[in-house]
Amino acid sequence: MADCAKKWEKIRGEYHKYIRFEKRLSSNSVEAYMRDYEEFMHYILRMYEVAPERVEPYMIERYLAWLYAQGRSSSSQARRLSGIKSLYNYLLFSDRIDQLPTELVKAPKPGRMLPDTLTIEEIDALLRTFDITTAKGSRDSAIVEVLYSCGLRVSELTSLRIEDLFFGEGFIRVVGKGDKQRIVPVSSAARDKIQIYMEFRRPKHRSEATLFLNNRGTPLTRVMVFNIIKGAANIAGISKQISPHTLRHSYATHLLEGGANIREVQELLGHESIVTTEIYTHLDNRRLRGVVEDSFTNVKLL
Repeated sequence: MADCAKKWEKIRGEYHKYIRFEKRLSSNSVEAYMRDYEEFMHYILRMYEVAPERVEPYMIERYLAWLYAQGRSSSSQARRLSGIKSLYNYLLFSDRIDQLPTELVKAPKPGRMLPDTLTIEEIDALLRTFDITTAKGSRDSAIVEVLYSCGLRVSELTSLRIEDLFFGEGFIRVVGKGDKQRIVPVSSAARDKIQIYMEFRRPKHRSEATLFLNNRGTPLTRVMVFNIIKGAANIAGISKQISPHTLRHSYATHLLEGGANIREVQELLGHESIVTTEIYTHLDNRRLRGVVEDSFTNVKLL
């Protein structure tokens, strides 16, 4: 670690001269950039013990996630990422590195509003609004259960096919953004509700591959699913702003509150970047900080 620290200190001095004399930044900007450099340096040395030239994109993403866990705003994270990009542009310019580790790292969107989260009791209240002895009620109940207990995007739900159900193995196959597939565990409650719904749908629409259909036998649209959720919330007396995405967000939050590892939640949600998973969650900062740090420690020990 001592050799790595020396490299960071050496580059620190060179970078300071670069932004002060060549970039001609103001004294306040130079001070801010160097303060951010110090924080990033200490984080990388503590977590990975690598020199500046050996930093990889996932390390930067986890640094941003750590900032979030500390309660830093999205604008604060974006500013630090800007400083890191400036540093690595300098290292590329001075032939210290061959490619930028920052190239594909995205900053969190400033001012991004997080959706409300439902409690377990509110989700149960939603489910109680459906009459599962009817075709429509059984379908809508299954939709809510799958959205929540599998953490699906609404587009993933509407494109779910019967051949994607592997109940014997205990999972469903989900086609997410960019046609990327992932395997998601399916709860017994979701499986049971789907099977009840299938009894209603079989006689009329045996040949249709898509699982959830409207009363004309064609796939549901996103708007239809939104209206189902909104209508159930009104009947249940839930005043929160609610959409299909609220159930996905609740799923992620409840998993983390139950002690799930942040990396596991990232995989279940189908996020490419762990930073996206961090932004999804709005747990108490002390709890989230512990979850994130445990995840970093576990990864480091592998």
